[in-house]
Amino acid sequence: MSNWLIPLSRNDRPTRGRVVALPHAGGWPSAFAPWRPLLPDDVDLLVAQLPGHGARLSEEPLRRVEPMVAGLVEELAEHGDLPTVVVGHSSGSVLGYALSRALEASGRPPRLLVVSARQPPCFPDTPPFAHRRPDAELLEHLVMIGGVSTRLAERREMIGPILAAVRADLEAMETYGRPATETAVPVLAVGAADDPVVVTRRMPLWSLETTGGFRWELFEGDHFSFYGPETTARVLDRVLEALRLPVGPVPSAVGSEGPPAGSPRVTVP
Repeated sequence: MSNWLIPLSRNDRPTRGRVVALPHAGGWPSAFAPWRPLLPDDVDLLVAQLPGHGARLSEEPLRRVEPMVAGLVEELAEHGDLPTVVVGHSSGSVLGYALSRALEASGRPPRLLVVSARQPPCFPDTPPFAHRRPDAELLEHLVMIGGVSTRLAERREMIGPILAAVRADLEAMETYGRPATETAVPVLAVGAADDPVVVTRRMPLWSLETTGGFRWELFEGDHFSFYGPETTARVLDRVLEALRLPVGPVPSAVGSEGPPAGSPRVTVP
């Protein structure tokens, strides 16, 4: 196996289901680390690690959705066939939608697609594109929305590769074209009431992208509250419901500050 998908699992042989998680623009696999304690031991958690991200920081980032999906589909096939839920946050929602369609076309559709903090493909991006912003402007925006700490922004030797990964993810998202047909995979769309990045009223229009079941839920918080314990617990209720698994108790040890310090939370619209 390569390193497109990082397993955050407690055992080597999950037997009942799988969650495939796709972080935000520039995000690392550690963004979904708080999910692991909330999942049953026999549910696999695989988190995408794209070129130019995480341990692949030295690689050239990809700038289109299609090669990202191809790499993920190829490696996912090596993990065996299990009931699967695909989860994407922000730009990861676009990648999750494309990945779900690819899995559907291969005869292995996910049980559910969860999309968060990203408008549906029926609202295509238009100029001025975020991926063309100058570095200073892009970085300023990331700091403003809480995606990059002020301390990290001052580390010029570190911020360059992070901005490159963000810019590539944004370009992939902003150049993704809406397919001619909808998916049949059921969709759960999740939004945050105080998200400064996304037009929240557009989130329910993800219903136009599926002929399967659709559910829309609005939570308190901002763009990154998706990673917080309250939203995570409620979303995982839906995930385990889709996998037809019992829902376990929510551990109280999970923090409320979102992704761990080792994972940049960088993302923009």
